[in-house]
Amino acid sequence: MREEVLAAILAADKELSRDEPEVAANIGLQLEHMGLTTWSISVRRRIRDAIARISPKNIIHTGASIGHLTAWILDHYEGKDDLENFQIIEEGNRFAVILTRLCQRYSSVPTSIKVGSPSLLTSELKAWKISKTGDSPMLESAEAIIVDAPMDRLAEDITAMLPLLTNNGVLFSVEPTPPVGDREEDDPEVIGFNKWMDLIRESNESHHLAFAPLFGGTIVAWLPKN
Repeated sequence: MREEVLAAILAADKELSRDEPEVAANIGLQLEHMGLTTWSISVRRRIRDAIARISPKNIIHTGASIGHLTAWILDHYEGKDDLENFQIIEEGNRFAVILTRLCQRYSSVPTSIKVGSPSLLTSELKAWKISKTGDSPMLESAEAIIVDAPMDRLAEDITAMLPLLTNNGVLFSVEPTPPVGDREEDDPEVIGFNKWMDLIRESNESHHLAFAPLFGGTIVAWLPKN
């Protein structure tokens, strides 16, 4: 059954290394010094496992920051020739420079870096499909998409990226932690979490969803219903 595919995709791959790649470990230390957050090693390893199992031709990774998870994927594909494009999207030029240096370390992996928000780039893509003038602002579709964003923007970014999945493509993200304490209704995190709940309910009509609870986070995956 198609709805059972996601559970198999999200299972651990015992044949792949469980150790963090050296470059990724160094990036983790940089993140700590910069005061930036990152997904847990269990989440990063499992997403690497899932992408290896899908064996996509094209991958889009939004909200890559300075490349902690990116390094896991680059390390997996180094020396392999079954990937056509690993497109990394990050809003800030400063992080894009760091990501460029990271990709240069894995020069055998075909990568491209786009600066901008998922909502802006997907809007530009829609306009480009009408005019077909110049180069596409981003990949038109992908078999694997990873979305990382703050809670106040997470649902919006996933909504923007879901239409780019191929028929058998999978989108991965991590379930946000519900806001705690006394919060006003207009608190950005409260609004963001409510939008997340709306996204789960509404996308369930068009996609199969699966949840993989792990140490340090729960992976959520979407597969289009055909």
